[in-house]
Amino acid sequence: MKPKQIIKIVIDILMTIALLLLMAYSLIGEAAHEVLGIGMFTLFILHHVLNNRWSRNVFKGKYTPFRIWQTVLVFLSLSSMIGSAISGIVISHHALTFLPIYGGTSWARTLHILSAYWGFVFISLHIGLHWGMMMNGMKRMLKKSSAVRSWIVRIIGGLIAGYGVYAFFKRDIGSYMLLKIQFVFFDFEEPLIFFLLDYIAVMGLFVFIGHYLSLALRKLSRMKNK
Repeated sequence: MKPKQIIKIVIDILMTIALLLLMAYSLIGEAAHEVLGIGMFTLFILHHVLNNRWSRNVFKGKYTPFRIWQTVLVFLSLSSMIGSAISGIVISHHALTFLPIYGGTSWARTLHILSAYWGFVFISLHIGLHWGMMMNGMKRMLKKSSAVRSWIVRIIGGLIAGYGVYAFFKRDIGSYMLLKIQFVFFDFEEPLIFFLLDYIAVMGLFVFIGHYLSLALRKLSRMKNK
């Protein structure tokens, strides 16, 4: 594997970990949340720099159903990340207090909640786009394919996605996405690991949806090209 590809994988893993921890917000502390947010945004920029070939070709070539879906997800993820960054700067109480910014905390908090929860979904769907490629990479590393192993992975994925549906409603994520609840509530007596496991399951749900939707769109694209 080429060094650039290894760096890409490491950055993507770090972004995924940072995203999950950022959703924990008050459970990890406001100061840690702000530092992690800055780190996440930095990794996001590096991710796009390392994948600049895709960006250069965004206005070139034919747009298949899959490519339209991919492009829409990229721009939605980018928009949510920018929204999180701008609103985070405005409401910062620790890492960025040296900036001469006053007022605007009300709209910034609203934007931050919307950007954070929608961004979590968009990025999870985006991971689903590339899940097949990641699994193929794992198969090449193992140097031996196995139908049994493939089905076990699918079943585990389905179980995680199933629990993710339950966790999605348990954590009121839809309410935050639709601003039915404008303040995020945390149970400070709950161990952090339980919170993270639920959010990993929700992420798994949208990765699952993104993966199988992408497979369907790729198949549709091939059918249109016949």
